[in-house]
Amino acid sequence: MLYEFEVPGKIIGKGRPRVNTLTAIAYTPAKTKEYEELVKQYFIIKYRGAEPLTQRISITIKAYISIPKTASKTQASEMLNNNISPTKKPDIDNIAKIILDALNKIAFCDDNQITKLNIEKIYSEEEKVYIKIEEY
Repeated sequence: MLYEFEVPGKIIGKGRPRVNTLTAIAYTPAKTKEYEELVKQYFIIKYRGAEPLTQRISITIKAYISIPKTASKTQASEMLNNNISPTKKPDIDNIAKIILDALNKIAFCDDNQITKLNIEKIYSEEEKVYIKIEEY
């Protein structure tokens, strides 16, 4: 079984849990919750009624980051040819975490099924995240 889809728009990394200093209650930042919900919705729209995968899983995540406005035409060309990689936020581990948490129990039963994970940040003219989930 294979699930493959894209989430257009600005990529958000998983935010650290925050603690309310008055109540000492931990909470997830709103941006994180909203982006996780966006990823879920794009999956559900494409694979309505799909059953979560139950076998071992391989996941590929490609985060397409927009070229900085300050980049020269030469730099932009090098970025689009993948000769220069993005080294700015969000961190690659936070991208993986937010995507995997969003799809847990929807695309797969539990994230402990994931035995292969390939993540890449690439410059592009359009910001989006490409996600491919497959049993093997």
